[in-house]
Amino acid sequence: MLRTLSPDGLRFAFGTLTVLPVRVTRWDREAARAGMLCAPLVGPALGVVAAAVGLLLLFLGAGSLLAAVATAAVPAVLTRGLHLDGLADTADGLGSGKPAEDALRIMKQSDIGPFGVLSLVFVLLAQVAALAQAYDGSWARGALAAVVSATAARLALTLAARAGVPAARPEGLGAAVAGVVPAGGAAGAAAAVTVAGAAAGAFFGPYEAVRAALAVLGALAVAELLLRRCVRRFGGVTGDVFGGVAETAATTALVVLVLG
Repeated sequence: MLRTLSPDGLRFAFGTLTVLPVRVTRWDREAARAGMLCAPLVGPALGVVAAAVGLLLLFLGAGSLLAAVATAAVPAVLTRGLHLDGLADTADGLGSGKPAEDALRIMKQSDIGPFGVLSLVFVLLAQVAALAQAYDGSWARGALAAVVSATAARLALTLAARAGVPAARPEGLGAAVAGVVPAGGAAGAAAAVTVAGAAAGAFFGPYEAVRAALAVLGALAVAELLLRRCVRRFGGVTGDVFGGVAETAATTALVVLVLG
């Protein structure tokens, strides 16, 4: 655990997953392993900033919808939109109907196709709608949703980088982190985040504790379905697939948090 929280691991996680001015000093497999195990720690940092912006707007008199839009926008800004771009490219690749090699080439193109556009529209609409409903419940529930969803998204990255998941290409960020996380480490991270989510939800009562834990588990389950589909379709993972997995997990967590 101490090695997981090493400075190199934290720099790798924050330097590759955010726009924060963190200099990544090592790009070897050991640093990548520590960095992907630290990825869930990036989630609370992004979630807190997103929630703070949403709560500021509420304090200034804005409605829950505008606060939700701002809360959804902050993680996109703080990640340069890379995860959303990955989601769009992954959708284009999956929807192309082309062989794996051609689908990967489509994903590398700079433009976004119809499948990518539709994915972005529906995912962002779902995120904003869920956050608005959470803020309608209370400002605290909206803040909790922002933090839990952001953390679940980065946890999904840890699981996507676990041993046994191959890279689809020999180069790129996907290849650098594919398969670097031991299965035990990924399971430990999932358990820790689930417990932490339940503990945060417990401030609102036992039902909310269960719902927060289910949000994390549901996010991982849906992200895993996408991951397996991509591995079968492309022969492995790419940086775009990691982005798609993260956005899928975040959206699922938000939806679960407002059900019931």
